Amino acid sequence: MADGGSVAVGPDGLARCAWGDGSDDYRTYHDTEWGVPVHGERALYERITLEAFQSGLSWITILRKRPAFRAAFAHFDPEVVASYGARDVERLMQDAGIVRNRRKIDAAITNAQAVLRLRDGGGLEELIWSHRPTTHRRPRDFSETPARTPESVNLAKALKKAGFAHVGPTTMYAAMQACGLVDDHVVGCFRGGD
Repeated sequence: MADGGSVAVGPDGLARCAWGDGSDDYRTYHDTEWGVPVHGERALYERITLEAFQSGLSWITILRKRPAFRAAFAHFDPEVVASYGARDVERLMQDAGIVRNRRKIDAAITNAQAVLRLRDGGGLEELIWSHRPTTHRRPRDFSETPARTPESVNLAKALKKAGFAHVGPTTMYAAMQACGLVDDHVVGCFRGGD
């Protein structure tokens, strides 16, 4: 490791964010997905849902359960999930492949309904990407990475106003990182886009 533990050189010789070299699952996610701009209603709905389920858990748990989440939530088709009722909630509460948290399951359904309502006003993609910071500096060290920013606070407020649940500013900053609205690959990471 170099740079105060923020960058690690993996067995492949590539310098990456240290967290991205912790396991094969993390390495694949870091190298191919985290920080890459995400567009499209379904893809953005999936990221928001997974970030909400991750709250209070490790991200590796969500990554490893992602295929089960996709199956349980109709590959994050908001039209299908928006129609889920009490029987579906009970089915999901029995699904050991996902995180069985009733409040988070309810939020996923509520958020799918909100996604559909947003279609009349520009859509989920427009709402999320309108909160991209105009300037952003990549961190030199993980200690420089904020948990929330004014943009994530405003995004959380806008989503809540649109009827979303479980979308606090810290969760939304994580979504902004995951969806490429900000590039928080530390300086020295091969994936950073200076």
